[in-house]
Amino acid sequence: MAAACWAISSLFSAGPAQRLGAFAFSRWRMLFASLLLWSLALAGGGWRSLDASGFALLALSGLIGIFIGDTALFACMNRLGPRRSGVLFATHALFSACLAWLLLGESLWGWTLVGSGLLVAGVMLAIAWGKREDEAHAWEQVRGALWVGVGLGLLAALCQSVATLMLKPLMSSGVDAVAASAMRMSTALGAHSLLWLVWRGARARAALSLKDATWIFLSAAIAMALGMTLILQAMRHGQAGLVAVLSSVTPVLILPLLWLVYRRRPALGAWVGASLAVTGTALILT
Repeated sequence: MAAACWAISSLFSAGPAQRLGAFAFSRWRMLFASLLLWSLALAGGGWRSLDASGFALLALSGLIGIFIGDTALFACMNRLGPRRSGVLFATHALFSACLAWLLLGESLWGWTLVGSGLLVAGVMLAIAWGKREDEAHAWEQVRGALWVGVGLGLLAALCQSVATLMLKPLMSSGVDAVAASAMRMSTALGAHSLLWLVWRGARARAALSLKDATWIFLSAAIAMALGMTLILQAMRHGQAGLVAVLSSVTPVLILPLLWLVYRRRPALGAWVGASLAVTGTALILT
């Protein structure tokens, strides 16, 4: 469900992120998400589960995963488009599996390991070979140096992995996922606001229009308020590495959505990759 949330929100995000810039887009998105999450945490009473001992960990996770990771992801998307940035961000499953083994002692064996390998390979194949040869959509253009975009995408994936894994012990203790997300989001928003004050490069490229504000609000509600909360909830019930692998199917779920945008079927490689990802997921769940 979290992967589906991220896939849907990516369609709302590409346009406003390019018009406003990665910093301004992320800042507005975090503001909307913080308001939503704190409203839910206060209304549902989840804020009572927050403990002072966990504040530092949640704040650090927010700085790494949201402030740095999310900003790097949208800077990558602005340079390489949703398809290429998707395949780079999907590497967070590999980072998470390795880090979960090193730091948490988690391991994947048997059919689960086979399924995880098929899923990750399918995601990579679906995105890497998912472009038709005659495709000329604006989202397929490379803006700026390619290596910079690749570096930003890998940085976003690594930050996502580290920020998620470091919360596994805390989420297992029973902290409310909505309240934890609100705390992480507020910390990242505070860091972005400070950056806006001290660095002119963080200012918006254009004024925020009503249309862009609407798209950003939808992106914040679906991807950050709902998607990130679902990830934290999943961390409470399952292995951190396995949660990361399952959540990496976002690029595969984007394919039918991009079909609606392009008005053309994905390439053969996209279908093959998606089939591998579905098979891998079935093996994991079995």
